[in-house]
Amino acid sequence: MEQSLSRYYDNQFEMMASMGWKDLMEDLQKLRDELVDIRNAKVAQQLHFRQGQVDILDLILNRRKTCEEVYEQLKGAQDA
Repeated sequence: MEQSLSRYYDNQFEMMASMGWKDLMEDLQKLRDELVDIRNAKVAQQLHFRQGQVDILDLILNRRKTCEEVYEQLKGAQDA
């Protein structure tokens, strides 16, 4: 794996290990839990907007898992 790519993932994992990241994830999870309830969406436009919000929150909330999976794939490709 290239040194710059390895450094990138090291930085990502260091950031995700911080208390600030954990606090952010808790806050975003609470927000997601509120937004996923679509009963308050009165018109289709509100529903679609809320779906977009939830999609973005899912992307951020799953960031660590995604980074770990890609990192392991890159390491596996390097070892092969």
